Amino acid sequence: MSLWTSLEPASSTVDPGSSTTVRLRVRNTGDIVDEYRFEPVGDLAPWARVEPPLLRLYPGTTGTVEVTFAPPRTPDAVAGPHPYALKITPAEHRSAVVVAEGNVTVTPFTEVRAEMVPPTVKGWFRGRPQLAVDNLGNTQVTASLSGSDTGDRISYDLQPGNVQIEPGRAAFVKATLRPRQITWFGSKQEHPYSVAVRRSGSEPLPVDGTFVQRGVLPGWLTAVVSVLLALTIAFVAIWVTNRPQMRTQAQEKLEQGGKLKPDSPPPPKEKAPPAPEKSEEPPAKPEGDGGGDANGEGGGGGEEKQPEEKTAADAVRELSEGSEDRHICYRAYVGDSWQDPVCDGEEAGEAGQGTPIKSLDIAVTNTQGVTGTGAFVGEGWREEIPWSNADDGKDMYFGSTEEADPALEGFTYKVFDGAVCSDTYVQDKQWLGEVCTDPGQFKYHGSPMELNLPLEAVRLTV
Repeated sequence: MSLWTSLEPASSTVDPGSSTTVRLRVRNTGDIVDEYRFEPVGDLAPWARVEPPLLRLYPGTTGTVEVTFAPPRTPDAVAGPHPYALKITPAEHRSAVVVAEGNVTVTPFTEVRAEMVPPTVKGWFRGRPQLAVDNLGNTQVTASLSGSDTGDRISYDLQPGNVQIEPGRAAFVKATLRPRQITWFGSKQEHPYSVAVRRSGSEPLPVDGTFVQRGVLPGWLTAVVSVLLALTIAFVAIWVTNRPQMRTQAQEKLEQGGKLKPDSPPPPKEKAPPAPEKSEEPPAKPEGDGGGDANGEGGGGGEEKQPEEKTAADAVRELSEGSEDRHICYRAYVGDSWQDPVCDGEEAGEAGQGTPIKSLDIAVTNTQGVTGTGAFVGEGWREEIPWSNADDGKDMYFGSTEEADPALEGFTYKVFDGAVCSDTYVQDKQWLGEVCTDPGQFKYHGSPMELNLPLEAVRLTV
């Protein structure tokens, strides 16, 4: 070997965001002038710098290079020992590579950030935000979670209640907020709350949010009921106070001790008129349409019987009769009436006509049933409307046909055996493209909820 090396120190420690320097002494033990190239190898190589990168030595002489390690204060610089090597390649004898080995220990640091997504949630009976916890340090973080608010007006359900987060990763915790008292009447109430992220040996990290509790019944309804109740009480009080006294003349005379005499003689009884003689001829048949047919048989009345409305379940049963194939039929409530049902990818609704869908009727076969719910323009997910479920061959409805209720913005649904696909036409956005669920799983279909745009048409397949 024509080269001698010495690394000082062989082991060192560095804090993320700072630097440390080691020195490598090199002696040319050969008999010719040679030039040496230095290259760091290992986990810390991206953050290592050698000065000078080339060293030219005469035989028997010694030179020194400095290696500086500067790991950043990021999760990439993982805490702990990191072995490294300096690869030394002579210019004259490239195959005679020498490696000097050392070790650098990166010290740990902790940095945690957390936020509520979204910071403000609204609901009648519950709110469902998510807590995002990011580990920006270079060591694993273990934390527990708890919620609190002023006045203990909210109960908290955090799933999971404890998290372990690797460096550079994030954990998401589902939170369910429920008010301890339901507001039946009146305007909305704001409940500020806080979720604490607690780590051993560190101060809790509070994350603030707001739950806006809506009144189940609007405030104006309370005023109307109060006014009607007051009017009813006032009417009853006036009636009781000024009720007329009903007294007959006979009663007054009896109270005065007199005899009851008729003021005038009773009228003479009239004889009943004689009964008409029984006619031997049958009564004439009335002219005009009496509801009978040409043979004289009765028709049972003059009103025409209206045909029954055909639902999605009727259509899917007709389509699947005698078959084991999967089918889905559906119809849309547009304007003020239900459309006729369509099946297996046909269009329901009125695409591009500016008439939104308010409700959907869906029925399936050979999928072990269907379940789902709807989202509504301007209101998101309607908490007071439960999920709809239906067995094979039965109707499942979501949405509302009431005039005052909003139109559908989107929906989520699934079948219990298999997958479903949908293509939705959103106002001002046209067809959004087919979206399919995984087998037996839910997926949202419809307008992006931040746009608040109604559906105008759908196509469904299974």
